[in-house]
Amino acid sequence: MAGVVQRRGRAKLEHSAADFLPSGTSLRALREAAAHCRGCDLYKDATQTVFGEGSARAKVLFVGEQPGDSEDKEGHPFVGPAGKLLSKALEEAGISRSDAYVTNAVKHFKFIWRGKRRIHQKPRRIEVLACTPWLEAEIRHVRPRVVVALGATAAQALLGSSFRLTENRRHFVESPLAPRVIATIHPSAILRAPDDAARRREMAEFVEDLKTIAQAVAA
Repeated sequence: MAGVVQRRGRAKLEHSAADFLPSGTSLRALREAAAHCRGCDLYKDATQTVFGEGSARAKVLFVGEQPGDSEDKEGHPFVGPAGKLLSKALEEAGISRSDAYVTNAVKHFKFIWRGKRRIHQKPRRIEVLACTPWLEAEIRHVRPRVVVALGATAAQALLGSSFRLTENRRHFVESPLAPRVIATIHPSAILRAPDDAARRREMAEFVEDLKTIAQAVAA
């Protein structure tokens, strides 16, 4: 389901989330099983598994990279600064977050300590592959009309390591994942913009991406 690149990559793994998938197919069963996942070593330092949340019949499913510091502490996806920005952008684009499903390619927070702060660290490809069975199961259960990759890590998790976000942003891509798959930036990229003008520009472009998605969902 996730593409040849992912299936071949995961076949080489000694362990993965596939070892922990439950026999039940409900989101609740998946969430409860994911809480005990040891498919990679990221669980050792993370506070908890952060599984996806939202409507079980959402028309649009958003995939980010991984939970951040706030998500790791609270146990819910997209509740930190980037999540609040996502909610604002969705509202401007006419997409109700209550009608969407939000999750991440990796379910545990990967970080490094910098003084007393935990700083996000990009997950390795092998860690993304190890976690992919959870993401595939979520998509199979929700069956959204549109799957949205937020950022390059999520896009490559869904569409393969050769996918380039800068070349394919705002373009729908053929995929067995869902009727339509599309990639855009992660809202955290807006927060990292160098100044207010850049942030406003990035936000406006992000909202335009979401409006394209809203039109596809409504079609």
